[in-house]
Amino acid sequence: MTSRDIVCKKIHFRHDPKWSRRLGPVEGGGLLLCVACLIEMIDDEDIASVRKSSALSSVSGVLKCSPGALRELLQQDHRVCLHFTAKLLGMLQTAEDPVTLEKVDQVLVQLLLELQSELSFRFVLDEIHKQLSEQLSVKHFLPTFSFLGNLIKAAPTVSQSLVTHYVPLLDRLCSALLFPDEALKGAVVYVWLQLLGAPGGSAAQSLPSAVRDRVCNVLLKTLANASSPQLLRDCVGLLSQLVHLADAVSVLMNSLSCQVMCDENEDILANNSQSLSQNQDQQPPDHCLLPLILKKLLLSGDENLQVTSAKCIASVLVHSPSQYSAPFINADVPEFLFDRLACSSNEVLLWSAYSCLLLLTEEPLFFSQCHSVYGMESLVRSLKESLQLTNLEVPKQGLLLLREILERQPASVRLFPSGAGFVAVSEVLVGGVSSSCLLVATQAASVTSALFRLDHQSRPVQYEAIIKLIEAITNRFVNLTLPSPAHLRSSGRMKRSDPSSQALRSERFLLQSLVCFQSACRLAEECASDPVLKENTFTAPYKHSGAQDSLESLCQCLLRCCDAVWIPTVIRMCERAPSAPILQNFYSILSSQFTLLPSLMPAFANKLASSGFYRLAVEHKGLLCAGNRNPNLNASCCGFLQKLSMCLLSPSDLPSGSHQHDLKEVENLLLHNLPSLCYRLSEWPSVLCEYQGPQAPKYCLVIVLYLALQQGDRLLPDQIVFSNVVWLLRSVQEQGCVLPHSVLRSALYLLALTQDKSPSLDGASLNCISKALSSCQSFSSLYFHHAALIHFMCRYPELAEKFAAVVLELWLTKEQDTNTGLTPDMVCTREAPLAERVLGVLEVLLGGQRGYNINLCTKLRPALLQALQRVSVVNTDHWFEQEYSAQVNSLPLVLKLLCVTQASDPPSSPHYSNMEGVHFKLLYHVSNIAGRLKPIKTESLLPAISYLYCCLSLSPAHCTDRAVSMLLSNSGLMDQLQTVFSSSSSSSSSSSATSLSPSACPPLALLCCCHLLLSSLITLQRVHSTQVRKSITWSLDTAVQRLLTQKRNTDSLLLISYLRLLQVLLDTDLASEVVCLTSGPGLVGLRPLGVEDGALYPLGSRGAQCLSIALSGLLLQKHELLLRASVNCLSSLLGFLQRKSPATAKHVVCQPWSRFLLHSLLSSGQSCLLHPAILRFIILLLQDSGTPVLREPDLLQVMEGVERRGVKELSKEAEEALRLLLTQIQSRDLLPREEHKQKVKNMIEELGESDESCRHSQSHDVLHVGDVPLCLSDFVL
Repeated sequence: MTSRDIVCKKIHFRHDPKWSRRLGPVEGGGLLLCVACLIEMIDDEDIASVRKSSALSSVSGVLKCSPGALRELLQQDHRVCLHFTAKLLGMLQTAEDPVTLEKVDQVLVQLLLELQSELSFRFVLDEIHKQLSEQLSVKHFLPTFSFLGNLIKAAPTVSQSLVTHYVPLLDRLCSALLFPDEALKGAVVYVWLQLLGAPGGSAAQSLPSAVRDRVCNVLLKTLANASSPQLLRDCVGLLSQLVHLADAVSVLMNSLSCQVMCDENEDILANNSQSLSQNQDQQPPDHCLLPLILKKLLLSGDENLQVTSAKCIASVLVHSPSQYSAPFINADVPEFLFDRLACSSNEVLLWSAYSCLLLLTEEPLFFSQCHSVYGMESLVRSLKESLQLTNLEVPKQGLLLLREILERQPASVRLFPSGAGFVAVSEVLVGGVSSSCLLVATQAASVTSALFRLDHQSRPVQYEAIIKLIEAITNRFVNLTLPSPAHLRSSGRMKRSDPSSQALRSERFLLQSLVCFQSACRLAEECASDPVLKENTFTAPYKHSGAQDSLESLCQCLLRCCDAVWIPTVIRMCERAPSAPILQNFYSILSSQFTLLPSLMPAFANKLASSGFYRLAVEHKGLLCAGNRNPNLNASCCGFLQKLSMCLLSPSDLPSGSHQHDLKEVENLLLHNLPSLCYRLSEWPSVLCEYQGPQAPKYCLVIVLYLALQQGDRLLPDQIVFSNVVWLLRSVQEQGCVLPHSVLRSALYLLALTQDKSPSLDGASLNCISKALSSCQSFSSLYFHHAALIHFMCRYPELAEKFAAVVLELWLTKEQDTNTGLTPDMVCTREAPLAERVLGVLEVLLGGQRGYNINLCTKLRPALLQALQRVSVVNTDHWFEQEYSAQVNSLPLVLKLLCVTQASDPPSSPHYSNMEGVHFKLLYHVSNIAGRLKPIKTESLLPAISYLYCCLSLSPAHCTDRAVSMLLSNSGLMDQLQTVFSSSSSSSSSSSATSLSPSACPPLALLCCCHLLLSSLITLQRVHSTQVRKSITWSLDTAVQRLLTQKRNTDSLLLISYLRLLQVLLDTDLASEVVCLTSGPGLVGLRPLGVEDGALYPLGSRGAQCLSIALSGLLLQKHELLLRASVNCLSSLLGFLQRKSPATAKHVVCQPWSRFLLHSLLSSGQSCLLHPAILRFIILLLQDSGTPVLREPDLLQVMEGVERRGVKELSKEAEEALRLLLTQIQSRDLLPREEHKQKVKNMIEELGESDESCRHSQSHDVLHVGDVPLCLSDFVL
């Protein structure tokens, strides 16, 4: 035999050439194969095994490189083929060299695959069976078994032949497992592995039951006695195949430990933790063997064995958890599975252990033996690790196991007796819901729902951990992918690869999160009902001060998350694809909020209702619950609507007398009728207009419409609501029924609020409404505080005659929660008679009790500002130069109301301390309007000027810099003032002014207001040094002449305004930048001016004397304000003269008429003598004249008057003036006698110290004289 050819030269010559073939071209040196030579070499015992191995190796190469060549040679005579096969099988028994045996095995398998003949396969199996039958021992059959296993692996069809035609051979294979040689056992197990693992599983299914049962039994024995790791692995592999067969599992689980005899040597596992014999000693004699074996495998140090063991356990339990769980539990397998979880990070092992434990939880024995309690710590630890793995199926399976434990755990056995355990599991779940995989997050949310059971809460309850869980779930909403329109249009089932599958996963996560949130709400309710849990009695003392670990903080977290995140998310999702399960949990969650935090629910209910939740719930009921569909969703919606409605019907909303009765009435109506009202909003009108049928559902609809409209949600158009309510009232009366009180009140509200866009009522409808309202014993129980009610009652004479008076009376007596819609609605845009009436109501209201008008003024100003802004944005020509439209007629009313508000504002109002915000805006718009109005429009101009004057005078000087700057820069306003003054000067010079009251002569009132406004502008401009862009020309000559010669024919109010303006001008030395004064010969004489006239210009010396005489004459008049204004003006005049010409000042004071005037005043009685203004006048005479005018008897007369009256009876102003007078007397020694000095001293001591605060206590009041407001701060002495 050459190194390449498969021939034996010694014998090849005698072989027929047909058994030879050259493989490949001759010239290329192809290999020569002779089958006859090969067979003879195998038969010849003298040929070394090395040569035989080499020949077989060459044959193997031929079979690989030249497919079909050997087959063609052998198929020339099938006897030769079978003989060659038999010789090779014989070598498996006789050859001892492992290499040769390996080559024989390899060639046999290749040959049989080459032949692909059923006859060849049968021959091989027959030969093997024959060999086994002829031998008493299987000691030398290891190579044969190995070959059989390889053959079955290479040709799976052989397995089917074995199980159908060679059952005795299979019995021999079972018996071979009893042979003590573990290597041989391993080969036999290998055969069974290939047989049962053949593709398709048909061989395993066709295996005779007797053989299968015997395999199971001998396999258990082999496993129990296996000492080599390889055999152990092979046996476990075979076991993992058998446990997929239900019948095999039954046999395996019914094999008891007493039926198996174990060898002594079982210390075969890596880490040698425990021998099976030791395990058996600790178990009852009839204990099932398979769980013990698998438990032993779990204890091994080989993770592959651990994984396979766990898979076997799971495969067994899958067949019948109820039947097979108990033996595993009794064998304490759960403990070992939990221990594997605690110390392994192998993904397959973790997943397998999770699966086993998940199946075991179906057996109550798992919990009664406290395996769940034992393994919770290990499970939590493994879950924490598994969440870091890339294979997300592992944490999903682990979370599923945790959920099953939490759901099935008996309430009597607590899983978390201490807070640490609960916190640990909550931290794992926070990581789960925060996972990037939505499937894991969904599973974690499901587990969290189970964790929120009351019996899973530790003592004390870990509210902070619960809050973190809720917040973690809430935070996931940000990245949720909501269903797209394309997804909504698609009716087919989406594939996982489809982009919309992400939206579907988001929807599932949202649903599970809602279930979890509802569980948290239920837990909070249960804790609130338990005093111990509510107070969390066992909380550590240092934690009691923290707000994060309390039931209240949990409830606040639930409300905050619900309001800020959950509501918007669910609404966005349901706008695209309403889901009944999601909405059912959503409305249940909303209902729970009303129980958890009752104190915050009024505001929450108002927010929900004003955000359209009535419409939302009603539409969902109609869309998803009609036709008795989704009863759970219907119940959830009805519960939410009822709680929302009852919360909105607060005590302040209903009259106190009927509150409890109305609440009960509404509650019953909603409770019994909401479930049946599954209509879309578009169907409501037809329901309301049904003549037949019960009325209660219609009443329920009216109440819902009322509550929704009360929060600004118009469920139906106003015209439809109005007409349907009228029709309902008529139909009820026609049927002889009486509306429930709460329904009648709701109907009245709907009629009032929807009247503007509805047609006017006819006589029949008005009669029906009047009759319905009259049926109520007391209209006050129907009353609601809204301007629309006044308008509705005053709109129709038939209703106004009966109800307008009582409505207005109730409005006046309502001292809280005034509706700010009154001003823009009733005053600005309503009919003139109604607007005038409302203005009168407000004037009375603001002039009433102080405790109420503060809030009213605060609420009215923004509404008035809106009205003025509407006036300002309209075209100037349209508003101010053409005829007034219907809306323009509201301008005088708005301005009058603004003046009333300003005058009624108390001194403590923030308005007077800060000219900012709405106040400055009002001032800006009023000044613009005043500047743009024509002078003849006095009905608007007068209240505008009055408002500007009050605004400046009532505000502290340091807060008015912006206001003064804005008014002085308003050229229109300055022109308006100039026009008024010019007109007044012209009329004064042409004819004498008639004595008319301001109310009868508006121009006179307007002139007074202009004088007062100008005086405030001059004063504040001087304080702030404000830049003046346009001055006003004013005739000083005319003013002095009016005071001197026309005072008898001039109204006192006009005289007061002149005196106030003159006082301010004199304080500025007649040199204000705001006013350009004009003089005349009557004051300063002819030019050139003398020295004295020049110093006193533009008043002049003659003008000073004339003004002094005029003021002296006014002092004799008994008018309070005129007296004050005269003294103040005289004080300013003397101050001006002292600064400009002291000689003139002394001359003016020392004139004979001063003595005459003093004598007249002292002789006018005690009340006049001790008047603050008269005392101030006496002080002026002392300061500027010394003693020539005042004499000692005069001073003694004043002191005697004080003694008769008594110091304590004097007013604060009189006390202050008297103190100054006595101080002057004392310091200048005007009463030299000692007894008089002592009297002065005693009076000063009795008066005590000066109280400046009292001096200005009334300075912020406003006195209305006709249409002219007088700020008393301008007339303080």
